[in-house]
Amino acid sequence: MADNRTDRRVRRTKALLQQGLIQLMETKDVKDISVKELSDLADINRGTFYLHYSDIYDMLKQLEDELFAEFYDIIDRTLPSDSAAHCPQTTLFEVFSFLERHREIARVMISPHGDLAFVNRLKNLVQKRLDSILASKLASGDGCYLEAFAVSGCIGVIETWLAQPMPPTPDIMAVICGNMLENGFMPN
Repeated sequence: MADNRTDRRVRRTKALLQQGLIQLMETKDVKDISVKELSDLADINRGTFYLHYSDIYDMLKQLEDELFAEFYDIIDRTLPSDSAAHCPQTTLFEVFSFLERHREIARVMISPHGDLAFVNRLKNLVQKRLDSILASKLASGDGCYLEAFAVSGCIGVIETWLAQPMPPTPDIMAVICGNMLENGFMPN
């Protein structure tokens, strides 16, 4: 019973710190956020912060690692790298559902005050999977441009969607993005 209570307190503490970090990142760069400022905002002793993290960057890295572990699982499950036959609609729905669950942190990570390393890591993940899907097209001379366009487009769509006050649901976004992938940008 004591372990459950401790786990609950740790989860609550980390959730308060995460909420505080999100709030601060809406207006400040990560480099400008101090442990004292975050601890005061979360109403947590600085010593408690240091029980879980060595500094703000460690906290951010652990948070990103947790997000990417879940994101990799979604990509691995819905878009196997060794499979030529895949359903982009399923992957897109899962990705937008994931982003919906983690909307606040994803939005600030991609924002101007966010973490460029997070955005680059996201781009690299998308690029790796596109390499396997577009292998035949990438063999041609202009494949690198197609890949760059697709990666930037994906990030741009995610950024725009996260910034909307009342965004479409994940299933609607899966249809919108799926149609763009299948038909390009021109209507049928």
